Amino acid sequence: MAKRKRKQESAPVKIAREAIEAYICEGKIIEPPKDTPENLLSRQAGVFVSLKIGNMLRGCIGTMCPTQPNIALEIIRSAIQSATWDPRFPPVQPPELSDLVYSVDIMEEPEEVPDESHLNPKEYGVIVESGPCIGVLLPDLDGVDTVEQQVNIARRKAGIASGKPVKLYRFKVTRHR
Repeated sequence: MAKRKRKQESAPVKIAREAIEAYICEGKIIEPPKDTPENLLSRQAGVFVSLKIGNMLRGCIGTMCPTQPNIALEIIRSAIQSATWDPRFPPVQPPELSDLVYSVDIMEEPEEVPDESHLNPKEYGVIVESGPCIGVLLPDLDGVDTVEQQVNIARRKAGIASGKPVKLYRFKVTRHR
Protein backbone atom coordinates (compact mmCIF):
# COMPACT_ATOMS: atom_id res chain seq x y z
CA MET A 1 0.00 0.00 0.00
CA ALA A 2 2.75 2.51 0.92
CA LYS A 3 4.59 1.80 -2.37
CA ARG A 4 1.40 2.39 -4.36
CA LYS A 5 0.80 5.65 -2.48
CA ARG A 6 4.36 6.77 -3.20
CA LYS A 7 3.92 6.17 -6.94
CA GLN A 8 0.84 8.40 -6.89
CA GLU A 9 2.27 11.20 -4.74
CA SER A 10 2.91 14.60 -6.29
CA ALA A 11 6.41 16.08 -6.51
CA PRO A 12 5.79 18.52 -3.61
CA VAL A 13 4.57 15.67 -1.38
CA LYS A 14 7.56 13.51 -2.35
CA ILE A 15 9.92 16.33 -1.35
CA ALA A 16 8.11 16.81 1.99
CA ARG A 17 8.11 13.08 2.75
CA GLU A 18 11.78 12.62 1.86
CA ALA A 19 12.74 15.69 3.90
CA ILE A 20 10.92 14.44 6.99
CA GLU A 21 12.21 10.87 6.67
CA ALA A 22 15.84 12.04 6.27
CA TYR A 23 15.56 14.47 9.17
CA ILE A 24 13.78 12.10 11.58
CA CYS A 25 15.91 9.05 10.75
CA GLU A 26 19.32 10.62 10.06
CA GLY A 27 19.17 14.20 11.38
CA LYS A 28 19.92 15.30 7.80
CA ILE A 29 18.46 18.24 5.85
CA ILE A 30 18.16 17.16 2.22
CA GLU A 31 18.68 19.15 -0.96
CA PRO A 32 15.88 19.13 -3.55
CA PRO A 33 15.92 15.76 -5.36
CA LYS A 34 17.43 15.64 -8.86
CA ASP A 35 14.00 14.96 -10.41
CA THR A 36 12.40 18.07 -8.87
CA PRO A 37 10.25 19.86 -11.47
CA GLU A 38 11.69 23.14 -12.73
CA ASN A 39 8.68 25.17 -11.51
CA LEU A 40 9.54 24.22 -7.92
CA LEU A 41 13.15 25.33 -8.41
CA SER A 42 12.57 28.56 -10.33
CA ARG A 43 9.73 30.15 -8.33
CA GLN A 44 9.20 31.38 -4.78
CA ALA A 45 5.98 31.10 -2.75
CA GLY A 46 4.72 30.59 0.75
CA VAL A 47 4.14 26.92 1.57
CA PHE A 48 2.28 25.00 4.26
CA VAL A 49 2.97 21.34 4.96
CA SER A 50 0.24 19.47 6.83
CA LEU A 51 0.68 16.04 8.37
CA LYS A 52 -2.12 13.73 9.44
CA ILE A 53 -2.38 10.27 10.89
CA GLY A 54 -5.77 8.96 9.88
CA ASN A 55 -8.05 12.00 10.08
CA MET A 56 -6.15 13.59 12.96
CA LEU A 57 -3.79 16.51 12.41
CA ARG A 58 -0.23 15.63 13.41
CA GLY A 59 1.52 18.85 12.42
CA CYS A 60 1.11 21.89 10.20
CA ILE A 61 3.59 24.69 9.71
CA GLY A 62 4.31 27.00 6.84
CA THR A 63 4.98 30.47 5.61
CA MET A 64 2.62 33.05 4.14
CA CYS A 65 5.45 34.62 2.14
CA PRO A 66 8.58 32.95 0.79
CA THR A 67 11.59 32.68 3.09
CA GLN A 68 13.72 30.42 0.87
CA PRO A 69 15.24 30.85 -2.62
CA ASN A 70 12.68 28.47 -4.20
CA ILE A 71 9.52 26.46 -3.53
CA ALA A 72 11.38 23.14 -3.17
CA LEU A 73 13.54 24.54 -0.35
CA GLU A 74 10.45 26.14 1.22
CA ILE A 75 8.77 22.70 1.24
CA ILE A 76 11.82 21.08 2.86
CA ARG A 77 11.95 23.72 5.60
CA SER A 78 8.20 23.67 6.31
CA ALA A 79 8.06 19.85 6.25
CA ILE A 80 10.79 19.50 8.86
CA GLN A 81 9.21 22.18 11.04
CA SER A 82 5.78 20.57 10.71
CA ALA A 83 7.18 17.24 11.89
CA THR A 84 9.38 18.57 14.67
CA TRP A 85 8.46 22.10 15.77
CA ASP A 86 4.66 22.41 15.74
CA PRO A 87 4.07 23.48 19.37
CA ARG A 88 0.75 21.61 19.47
CA PHE A 89 2.39 18.20 19.07
CA PRO A 90 5.48 16.29 20.16
CA PRO A 91 8.03 15.68 17.40
CA VAL A 92 7.20 12.88 14.95
CA GLN A 93 8.94 9.62 15.87
CA PRO A 94 10.35 7.06 13.40
CA PRO A 95 7.56 4.47 13.98
CA GLU A 96 4.99 7.10 12.87
CA LEU A 97 6.59 7.78 9.48
CA SER A 98 4.76 5.02 7.61
CA ASP A 99 1.39 6.30 8.89
CA LEU A 100 1.83 9.96 7.92
CA VAL A 101 -0.42 11.44 5.25
CA TYR A 102 1.02 14.56 3.63
CA SER A 103 -0.54 17.65 2.13
CA VAL A 104 1.48 20.54 0.65
CA ASP A 105 -0.26 23.85 -0.02
CA ILE A 106 1.54 26.31 -2.26
CA MET A 107 0.17 29.78 -1.60
CA GLU A 108 -0.76 32.50 -4.02
CA GLU A 109 -0.23 36.13 -3.04
CA PRO A 110 -2.69 37.22 -0.30
CA GLU A 111 -5.03 40.12 -1.10
CA GLU A 112 -6.70 42.41 1.41
CA VAL A 113 -10.51 42.34 1.36
CA PRO A 114 -12.86 44.96 2.81
CA ASP A 115 -15.09 42.54 4.72
CA GLU A 116 -16.18 38.93 5.25
CA SER A 117 -18.54 38.99 2.24
CA HIS A 118 -15.45 38.52 0.03
CA LEU A 119 -14.47 35.25 1.75
CA ASN A 120 -15.40 31.66 0.96
CA PRO A 121 -13.83 29.00 3.22
CA LYS A 122 -13.91 26.36 0.46
CA GLU A 123 -12.10 28.57 -2.07
CA TYR A 124 -9.94 30.95 -0.02
CA GLY A 125 -7.74 30.75 3.02
CA VAL A 126 -7.95 33.66 5.43
CA ILE A 127 -5.47 35.84 7.27
CA VAL A 128 -6.71 37.99 10.14
CA GLU A 129 -4.49 40.75 11.47
CA SER A 130 -4.76 43.06 14.44
CA GLY A 131 -1.58 44.92 15.30
CA PRO A 132 1.20 42.38 15.72
CA CYS A 133 -1.27 39.46 16.00
CA ILE A 134 -1.79 37.42 12.84
CA GLY A 135 -3.86 34.26 12.39
CA VAL A 136 -3.90 32.09 9.27
CA LEU A 137 -6.30 29.34 8.23
CA LEU A 138 -5.96 27.34 5.03
CA PRO A 139 -8.94 26.89 2.69
CA ASP A 140 -11.14 23.82 2.28
CA LEU A 141 -10.60 22.25 5.70
CA ASP A 142 -12.86 19.52 7.05
CA GLY A 143 -15.39 20.95 9.49
CA VAL A 144 -14.88 24.57 8.43
CA ASP A 145 -18.01 25.29 6.41
CA THR A 146 -18.79 28.96 7.03
CA VAL A 147 -16.90 32.24 6.82
CA GLU A 148 -17.76 32.87 10.48
CA GLN A 149 -16.13 29.58 11.55
CA GLN A 150 -13.07 30.28 9.42
CA VAL A 151 -12.54 33.81 10.76
CA ASN A 152 -13.21 32.76 14.37
CA ILE A 153 -10.64 29.93 14.19
CA ALA A 154 -8.04 32.28 12.67
CA ARG A 155 -8.79 34.86 15.41
CA ARG A 156 -8.33 32.24 18.15
CA LYS A 157 -5.05 31.07 16.63
CA ALA A 158 -3.80 34.68 16.75
CA GLY A 159 -5.21 35.45 20.19
CA ILE A 160 -7.49 38.19 18.80
CA ALA A 161 -10.71 38.80 20.75
CA SER A 162 -13.94 38.27 18.82
CA GLY A 163 -15.08 41.91 18.92
CA LYS A 164 -11.74 43.47 18.05
CA PRO A 165 -11.45 44.97 14.53
CA VAL A 166 -9.18 43.09 12.12
CA LYS A 167 -7.75 43.45 8.65
CA LEU A 168 -8.82 40.54 6.47
CA TYR A 169 -6.83 38.97 3.66
CA ARG A 170 -7.75 36.05 1.44
CA PHE A 171 -5.53 33.74 -0.55
CA LYS A 172 -5.80 30.70 -2.77
CA VAL A 173 -3.58 27.63 -2.62
CA THR A 174 -2.67 24.81 -4.92
CA ARG A 175 -3.03 21.71 -2.74
CA HIS A 176 -0.84 18.68 -3.42
CA ARG A 177 -1.43 15.27 -1.89
